[in-house]
Amino acid sequence: MKYFDISEFDCSFTGNNEMNEDFLIKLDALREACGFPFKITSGFRDPEGHPIEAKKTRAGTHAQGIAADIQVVNGVQKYKIIEEAIKLGFNGIGVAKTFIHVDIRDSIPVVWSY
Repeated sequence: MKYFDISEFDCSFTGNNEMNEDFLIKLDALREACGFPFKITSGFRDPEGHPIEAKKTRAGTHAQGIAADIQVVNGVQKYKIIEEAIKLGFNGIGVAKTFIHVDIRDSIPVVWSY
């Protein structure tokens, strides 16, 4: 990866990391397209040790290694990340006040807000 270190995606509770290589390549392309640095606030979530994933009956996209949350500081960044993520084929996009979730789930494209 050009813009990220794999350790940025470690589970914050267990330190494990099973990120999908194709997802990371696509995320690196998203960073390139946006033209500004990203801070990853959540990458891999270990289904055995992360409390959000432990409550789920099936593994979420973070536990599958195909999702990341990107910190944003303003609406211009939000718009650019969403715009470029759609162009690059990310098909799960969640919009929160302080982050954008992107994933490559195996479904029809979906956008939601927190």
